[in-house]
Amino acid sequence: MHEYAIKFAELLEQVAQKVRSMTVDRVAYGVKLTGLGILTLTMAFTALTFLLWAIFGALEISLTTAGAFAVLGALLLGVGGYFWFKRLEEE
Repeated sequence: MHEYAIKFAELLEQVAQKVRSMTVDRVAYGVKLTGLGILTLTMAFTALTFLLWAIFGALEISLTTAGAFAVLGALLLGVGGYFWFKRLEEE
């Protein structure tokens, strides 16, 4: 009778292990991947913000504030024009 109790306990442990591997482990991996993705995006956005801030500061030193805004505005207009003409080529 003692053997059946051990076999039954091992069977329950195997079933629990299989259910865990099919559900909890997959969800835990997805949650971990999502958290790392959010962290990566936050750090990349922060780095890009500081980079643009530093570029603007360097332009502001060599030019005036109005000159720095003019250079960045011209750059953004150029990028916007490029995407506009790229859109017209696809149509």
